[in-house]
Amino acid sequence: MTFEKLEKNLMDVVLEEQAKLGFRREKIRLYYPLSTLNHLLGTQDTAEQMEVTLAGQPESMTIKLGKLAVSRKGDRFCLCIPEEGSAYVHEHFAEKGFIYELIRLIGQHDCKMEDIRQLFLRYSENIYVEEMRGEDFDVMIRFPEEMGDPYCYCFRDEGCHVIYHRFLLEDYADLMKA
Repeated sequence: MTFEKLEKNLMDVVLEEQAKLGFRREKIRLYYPLSTLNHLLGTQDTAEQMEVTLAGQPESMTIKLGKLAVSRKGDRFCLCIPEEGSAYVHEHFAEKGFIYELIRLIGQHDCKMEDIRQLFLRYSENIYVEEMRGEDFDVMIRFPEEMGDPYCYCFRDEGCHVIYHRFLLEDYADLMKA
C-alpha cells in the first residue's frame, strides 16, 4: 500500500477546482466512495479498515497537504484538506497546462467535441478515444498511462455546452461494467 496515488489525486482535484473557481486559501472537502480509495491505495479494505488506513497518513503527504481530517458515512468518505493544502497546490502548480486549457475550452459556448479532441492531441499524438453508450456521456478520451495523467475524461455535448467528468481508469472500468 502506498499513499502516492491518493496524494496525486487530491492535488489534481484541488488544482481542477482552482482552475474552475480560482484560488482561495480554504479548507476543501472531497468525497470518495470506498472503491475509489481502494483503487488509489491499492487495498481491498472494508470501510472500517479504510478508516485505520487513512489515519496512517505519511509525513511526506502531510507536509504538503496538511493532516487530512477523515470522516465517513457508510462507504462514503470525506477527506478534508486544511487551508495549507489548498495554498500548497496553488503555490506549487502554475496556472497553466492541460486542465486549465480544458476548463477554458469547455467554458466556451461554441466548444465542440472535435475542439476537445484537438486539445488532447496537442498534448499527445497517442490518445485513446471511446464512444460511450448511455445517457450520461458521449465520449471518453484519455492519455497513455506513461504521460502521468491517470484519468478518463468523459464528455457529453448538451447542445449549448459540453460537460465533463474525469474518472480514475479503474473507476471508469467499474462504471462500464455497471
